[in-house]
Amino acid sequence: MAARRKANRILAAVLIPLTLLTLAAMAALWPSGSKEGLTLANPYAAAPGVTFDTGRIQRVVTESCTQASAGDSAAGGTAAQDGPAQGSTGGGSQCTFAFTEPDKGGNPVKVVINPDIAKSHGVKVGDNIRYLNLSHAQAAATGTDAPAAQGSPSYIFVDFVRTMPIILLAILYAVVVVAVARWRGLRALIGLIGAYFVLGSFMLPGLVEGKPPLLLALVGSTVIMIGVLYFAHGFSARTSTALLGTIFGLGITALLAAWATDAANLAGVGSHDAATLVNISDSISISGIILCGLIISGLGVLNDVTITQSSAVWELYELAPNTSARKLFSSAMRIGRDHIASTVYTIAFAYAGAALPILIIVMLYNRPLGEALTSAELSEEVIRTLVGSIGLVLAIPVTTLIAVLVVKATGVRSAVLPRTSDADPHPGGHAAITADDVDDTGALAAAAAVAGRERAEADAPATRRGRRAARHDSVQRD
Repeated sequence: MAARRKANRILAAVLIPLTLLTLAAMAALWPSGSKEGLTLANPYAAAPGVTFDTGRIQRVVTESCTQASAGDSAAGGTAAQDGPAQGSTGGGSQCTFAFTEPDKGGNPVKVVINPDIAKSHGVKVGDNIRYLNLSHAQAAATGTDAPAAQGSPSYIFVDFVRTMPIILLAILYAVVVVAVARWRGLRALIGLIGAYFVLGSFMLPGLVEGKPPLLLALVGSTVIMIGVLYFAHGFSARTSTALLGTIFGLGITALLAAWATDAANLAGVGSHDAATLVNISDSISISGIILCGLIISGLGVLNDVTITQSSAVWELYELAPNTSARKLFSSAMRIGRDHIASTVYTIAFAYAGAALPILIIVMLYNRPLGEALTSAELSEEVIRTLVGSIGLVLAIPVTTLIAVLVVKATGVRSAVLPRTSDADPHPGGHAAITADDVDDTGALAAAAAVAGRERAEADAPATRRGRRAARHDSVQRD
């Protein structure tokens, strides 16, 4: 008990000041929320008389693009919906139109589909779409209820309505997580909401206002990890150990990200979104945003490996409590090395999947592999993969070492084997498991399981005698 209290005091002495310092830094860096000086044009801000409407596609046709106006005027009646528009071959290029029934009611309207959507994904009957309604603005411009000029469509496709599929997937995800992980899974989902709150209310506005990106990322990420780890896994030495390993890996990732952003001159010039941000405010640093993104992108995997390693050490020690610290570290690191190998693939393929369109374009350029990987289009993804991987790989042995020291200090109930000789020094007629000569983690677990079973079998006669004696005493009292 004295060793356990000492270990808990050491963990508290490290984590409590660190948490208070992080919260103080968060309060000092908290953004004002002001968007004064931003000149970003909202693409969803419609002009007077223009609205964004939604509807369900009833029929899809391909015809001359110059027939859009005529089709709009006829779309109000059933003749346009049932007429032979599919085979129309008017002059000019061909366009795809979708006769769409508005969700707010009324006759079907003829929506022109963007060429890139028509060629790539396409639209089909039953799709829910969002479209731009220009009919009222065109009528106001002409001063009449007449249709727009020839070739000017009144209804233009904007996007698909994805609300229902996303809601169904979110519900399925929550049900699966809670069904498998139970209350811990539910707490993890709630913690995820809190993490996105920190990201959306602290980190993103701070980047917009020009706060120091490295400090902003470190403070925000640390707050997120403290919250999600303790909320999902509870307050325990095991969780505190994982948190220390996570913070160590986070610090390594932040240092490497800061160096790599400057050394590799990551300026975001290959991104259209970055170019847009540069033009809306002088306070926004694209390099700072990239630096912050390099740190945030590794949080999930880093949390995964540290909590897994911490739990592995505790489980191994509970199977064989008399294992030496060196043997326990070696056994846990065998698990850690397997985790390292699989996690490196996880990060690499996750980023490759996200950058797949860019990879295809670069491949079509027929550029040398080395030149392509160091180009503006791919260098950020490559550096993100390398920085995140280095941070999590170094976090695994550090977390394992801390976990071994803590678990050896706190201790658990010792597992025992039946006594093998009369000279055995252990009291109670049992010998403790000695696992230092066991080379395999599975053999270690098997030895502990056999010990528990044999002890239960050995204690069974005494337990039966105790029950018979208790019944006999009860009869005598009666």
